[in-house]
Amino acid sequence: MRNPHNDSARLKTKGTTSSAAREGKDPMRTCVLSREEAPRDGLIRLALSPDGEVLPDVRAKAPGRGAWIGVTRAELEASGKKLRGVLARAFKGAELRIPEDLGARIEEQLRRNALDRLGLEFKAGHVAIGGDRIQEAARSGRLHLLLHASDASEDGARKLAQAWRVGLDEEGSGRKGLTLPIPRTILSLALGRENVVHAGLTDAKAAVRTSEALDRWLHFIGPDSTSRPCETASQGASALPSEASVDERQTEGL
Repeated sequence: MRNPHNDSARLKTKGTTSSAAREGKDPMRTCVLSREEAPRDGLIRLALSPDGEVLPDVRAKAPGRGAWIGVTRAELEASGKKLRGVLARAFKGAELRIPEDLGARIEEQLRRNALDRLGLEFKAGHVAIGGDRIQEAARSGRLHLLLHASDASEDGARKLAQAWRVGLDEEGSGRKGLTLPIPRTILSLALGRENVVHAGLTDAKAAVRTSEALDRWLHFIGPDSTSRPCETASQGASALPSEASVDERQTEGL
């Protein structure tokens, strides 16, 4: 989801570049729909289950052939028969079944992957929460990525963004941080804390890792998407790193 609180259509972090790009380990892949090449870590892998169902494999760990896509959910769902044709070629004519909710499954895996990453960075001590702690990190130049829940107040987000700009000596730059398409209930579950409205990455490499996961998710959602937060307890629990979605269990077992 893109909105006025976001820095840009693609994420920016303070003085960082792709972790894989820095190490020269990010091979190029071609989107089967658009035929455009892009670094593998920025695309989404599709894999086949043993019974021929096309499943998302966002962590690219399932064995066997894969097909890569870099389009938005809207573009995927508008591809119609073209998708079946390109996947048939990618999987060498194997019998395949494309689920009607493939776009929703991909979006959920990307959302989960991004929140898992944020949760892991929090456990590693790379995420500051709470207005005072984030402001302290921001003003001291230690803040590398600023995140807001979708229901964060404009005033609170504005104050933290101002502190960030001061710490970076970028007053007047318009840097505002990123408003996530999830409410504080889901952000809190992802971090295992209560009432988390804002979060700040205080480690440069952690900010890059988190940005990469968020960027894939937000790109797939598309610029015109509206927030579709999960509000029930069962849905919210899926944001926690300790659980696994059905699709992830299926692809991990391929």
